Formats: sequence, C-alpha cells, structure tokens
Amino acid sequence: MTAPVGFTLVQLRYFVVAAESGSMTAAAERLHIAQSAVSTAVSNLERDLRVQLFIRRRAKGLTLTSAGERMLHQARELLGHAREVAEEARGTGASLTGTVSLGCFMTLAPTLLPPLFTVCAERHPDLEISVLEAEAEELARALRDGRIDFALTYDLGFDGEFVREPLASAPAYAIVPPDHRLAGRGAVDLAELADEPLVLLDLPHSRDYFRSLFGATGTSPHVRYRTRSYETVRSLVAQGHGYSVLNQHPATDQTYAGGVVVCLDLSDDYPSLEVVLARLDGVRQSARARALMDVVREVVAGSGHG
Repeated sequence: MTAPVGFTLVQLRYFVVAAESGSMTAAAERLHIAQSAVSTAVSNLERDLRVQLFIRRRAKGLTLTSAGERMLHQARELLGHAREVAEEARGTGASLTGTVSLGCFMTLAPTLLPPLFTVCAERHPDLEISVLEAEAEELARALRDGRIDFALTYDLGFDGEFVREPLASAPAYAIVPPDHRLAGRGAVDLAELADEPLVLLDLPHSRDYFRSLFGATGTSPHVRYRTRSYETVRSLVAQGHGYSVLNQHPATDQTYAGGVVVCLDLSDDYPSLEVVLARLDGVRQSARARALMDVVREVVAGSGHG
C-alpha cells in the first residue's frame, strides 16, 4: 500500500506565501512568525510530497521549480476550498464574503466594469472584487500564475490550456473624423481606406487581428501612429490624423479631448472578436468566483454586445 500524503493546510499556506514573497524572510514578515517556522514547514512539505518546490539561492531568494509552479496552483485551489468549507460549517456560506480576483481586457474595462461592480454590490454586498486590467498576454500569464481567478476578455491568444466560454461577439468597425470623405456612408469596405493613414491600437494579438482584416482584402494598412490606448486612438482620429478599426463601442462618439469620431460599419463579412470568460483548465472555481461569473454573464448580455 502507498502511504497517505501527510501535508497540512498550514504547510500549504506557508508555501504559497513564500512563493509569492520570493524569500523565506519576506514570507515570515508577512505571516508574523519566525523565519525558521516557514523554512521548516516548506522543507517538511517537500519531504512529504517527495519533490523539490524551490531552488534556493542565497543572494537571489527563492525560485519555483516546474513542480513548484504546478503545486502553487493546486495549493491556492485547496486553500480556497478549505475556506469555503469553513464558511459553510459556520453557517456563513449563504453570504458570500472575501475577494475574487478578476482579469479584464483593458478596452472592455471602461464599459463593462462599472455595471459589473454595481450589480455585484447589490447582489453580493460582502464580496470584494480585485481587478487586473491588462491585454491578453498579461491576462493569460496571470491565469497561469494564479493571480486572477478568471478573465473577461477578447478571445485573443488563449490556447488549449484555457477554457473559454463565449459571451458575445464584437464586430469590427471603422472610425473616421467628421469631415472625412466617407463619413456619411454608414458602411465602408476596408479596401476603401487602405491607402489612408491608420491609427493602430497596438496591443499584442490585437494588432495581428486588425492586420488580418486588411489581409482579407488583399491590402496592407499604412500605419501612421501606434498606441496602446484605446482613447488615444479615438482622439487622434477625431483630430484628423487618420482612421482606425476597433471593436469596442463606447456610449458616446465624443473623445476625451473634445473631438468627435464617426463610426462606420464594415460592409463585408469580417470576423468578429469573441468576448469570453477565460479560466485555466482544471482549476476549480470558488463559490465566490462562480457567483461573480454569473454576474459577468448577466452584465455582458445586457450591455448590447453581440
């Protein structure tokens, strides 16, 4: 018979804090205990699991091994589940408390996070939401690292290690300044704009998506300006510095700088971006996270996307 593994929740907690802190000393300070207690707990955990979790370098602190990276995800999941069990035992399970870490694609955040916070505050007043606003690559890293529970994002660059639940479609559209020759058209083909200067929303994966739209027409865009800011794109277009292609629709055509853009549908059948809930495959979501995911689904469904 195989002997049962005898690690404890305390060992798991100390391991997680050590991994997040990067050193035993910093972990001990966070936990308000002696460094020797952290070191002993982690060493005993490695002994019980028969695996090395850290590479220890005197001057550089702790580095997770590949086994340690995997264990960190599992430890966070187990600790989260243990908290749920304790809440249920105390009879507090019906009232969701604690923090959910949500990732949100940076251009979706201004329109979707405010109603999300409003609905969540009404439905789950004791639930706290921690938000990471980032582009797709950073959100994928945060999911792998366990820094966020799930992400509300465009389906850009997420491979098979992630589960993506489609919520809505966001068709591409063009924006031009009010005095543009095509401003009154209502709909255009990208080929009609290809010879003009483009203001590119220059985010990883997003830029590839936008270039693929032009590739479908057999043309290449002439990029004049690049920016990672959605609103800077709109302000530059409003000032007559070019046109752009976007997916997210704000509630107003006025820009932060006071200008106005004209939105034009694309006449051909260009691929839309999917708005999805993304999470790491195989990771069990807490009751808090599942409740917030339900609110996200409701908010996106009522937002006019798709």
